[in-house]
Amino acid sequence: MRRRFSKNTEIEQKSLLLRGRIPLASLIQAIAVAEHLNFRHAANSLGVSLSTVSARVKTLEQDLGILLFERHARGVRLTEAGRQFVELVTAGVDQLDYAVKTAGMVASGDCGRLRVGVHALIPQSFLAELIGQYHEDYPRIDIEMTECTSRDALMQLRTNQLDVVFVAGAPDLPDCHSRRIWTEPLVAALPALHRLAEQSVVTWADLASETFLVRYGGTGPQVHDHIVLRLAGSWSAPSILRIDVGRGALLSMVGQGFGITIASAATSLLPTSGVVFLPFTDEPEPVPFSAVWSPFNRSTTLHNLLSLADEMGRPFRAD
Repeated sequence: MRRRFSKNTEIEQKSLLLRGRIPLASLIQAIAVAEHLNFRHAANSLGVSLSTVSARVKTLEQDLGILLFERHARGVRLTEAGRQFVELVTAGVDQLDYAVKTAGMVASGDCGRLRVGVHALIPQSFLAELIGQYHEDYPRIDIEMTECTSRDALMQLRTNQLDVVFVAGAPDLPDCHSRRIWTEPLVAALPALHRLAEQSVVTWADLASETFLVRYGGTGPQVHDHIVLRLAGSWSAPSILRIDVGRGALLSMVGQGFGITIASAATSLLPTSGVVFLPFTDEPEPVPFSAVWSPFNRSTTLHNLLSLADEMGRPFRAD
């Protein structure tokens, strides 16, 4: 007569692992026995006693209600049910081992991902060198870069879409941590044929009557506010043309004589033609750039980036 199992019996069997009645050690020892087809050899490979392996495997069979091994004088042989069971359990144990190792590497900051928001990533700039050095030091970290305005970057940071953002300025945000990392001098970008192009430096008064080109994106909003602040005492409001273009197109327009703009010194590293960059003599201090992150983000990957940024940024900070 065929034995029929009730629904409760099936649930009872499925819940054995959840209730801890099948220890992981029992599964590992059963795998060892299946590999060696001998209890003594399996015990020796695991560094435990023969009686321990024998007792655990027997208890495992009893808990499962399945005969996994057929015992004989020279060793054991897997039953068909045992073969299927060991194959699946081996895959599961391997997956568990991988999960443990991966979790350990993530916890130590050796692997994982880091989502970084930036205003721009200009080749040879401090920020580009920082990201490049971090990638070299931690090659198993997937770095996801997002270029956007400071406002958008902070919004994504607050909604946990980014781990850290680098912004111009030194923001004082009550819900975020921030740290000044490096500074850059402010420069004026002028057409090569501009009346001031032959000078080595400029002042804000020199530029009061100029038309400033300012992007909507990137650091454009901060550039706009800075121009208004510096020229607030001039006889007329500054002429500012807001344009929806990228950084390269902005510099191209400057080179073609549409106007001038201001930027941090790293912008001068971009390949441009027909544009000269002149430092200001009356700019009170260089432009600070800060890292901003959530106080709830305590990942080691982020900590490692901030530590590296502090180390690399020391020579670039104005004390």
